[in-house]
Amino acid sequence: MSDDDGKKPLGVRGGGRPGQVKQSFSHGRTKSVVVETKRKRVVVPKPGAAKPSGASVKVGGDASKRPAGISDAELERRMKALQAAKAREAEDAARRKAEEEEREKTRARRRAEAEAKEAEEAAHARAMAEKAIAAEREKAETEAAAKRAAAAAAAPKEDSVAPPAAKTSPGPNRVADARKPERDDNKRRENKSRGDADRRRSGKLTVNQALTGGEGGRHRSMAAMKRKQERNRQKAMGGAVAHEKIVRDVQLPEMIVVQELANRMAERVADVVKALMTNGIMATQNQPIDADTAELIIEEFGHKVVRVSDADVEDVIDQVEDETENLKPRPPVITVMGHVDHGKTSLLDAIRNAKVVSGEAGGITQHIGAYQLIPMMVL
Repeated sequence: MSDDDGKKPLGVRGGGRPGQVKQSFSHGRTKSVVVETKRKRVVVPKPGAAKPSGASVKVGGDASKRPAGISDAELERRMKALQAAKAREAEDAARRKAEEEEREKTRARRRAEAEAKEAEEAAHARAMAEKAIAAEREKAETEAAAKRAAAAAAAPKEDSVAPPAAKTSPGPNRVADARKPERDDNKRRENKSRGDADRRRSGKLTVNQALTGGEGGRHRSMAAMKRKQERNRQKAMGGAVAHEKIVRDVQLPEMIVVQELANRMAERVADVVKALMTNGIMATQNQPIDADTAELIIEEFGHKVVRVSDADVEDVIDQVEDETENLKPRPPVITVMGHVDHGKTSLLDAIRNAKVVSGEAGGITQHIGAYQLIPMMVL
């Protein structure tokens, strides 16, 4: 149908503005289409019309903003639902605020209790520290008083032993000689008090004194002391007993793992690896080595090498000749082979006078077995 077939183009009812739109297609084709643009309808209230009441405006709302197909009752229900949702949201906010205030009060109370407990513990610690300091001070004062009493008790005896200074004649040298015993007495009292303190300290046994016997410096460990005791015990018994070397016959295949070689020699793997490294072969315990290298290691450890191979297993098998009187006749073994349903079971049934095929599903044998024919048949 062409554009100028005489028919009136379809349009929008009302005052539409006609126009043409040019469409472009592939391969350079174009087409002109007649379109109409709908004008926006503007509703102007009449001057003599009455204004709507406030209740109707609240329920119905603005007609231009109301969705299409919504009645006044539906809009009223939606407004009520919206108000209920706002009320619930306000209640939830109030409840959350109350719960937050309650949690804040609980945290403040716990914080105050923790601070009070810490303050009480700190006060108790200070009281204990002051009590310990007072006890130490009282103990020091008691020891000082005991020292002074001991010094005062020892002073008269020493003065009585010392020669009297009044018998000396006056003079410069005599005065110096009279003062010398007094200095000696003071020195003896100081040495005695120092000796008393050393004796009190010497009563305490320390770990170092217990281990070293009161001597300072380096000392032997417990292991060294045990080794020394073991040497002394062996020396007293007539010398150390030398363990005899056990020479083993080591079976050596073409390739052997280092750990297996050590197990066959009953030697430590570390010693075998060390011997390999000494010979210039860097190998771990899980690496295989050839027979020549293993033979050198075995001879180095003083064992004997026994070369074996995989073919030596056949030498163990004994060839037994059967006796003629022990032999018994045996029927031949015949195997019937062929495709499925080609007559194998039927042939065996004809030979054995059996009916195996009749008892099988579909005439196909589901079981393969061995049979022995008692009467020998010649075909």
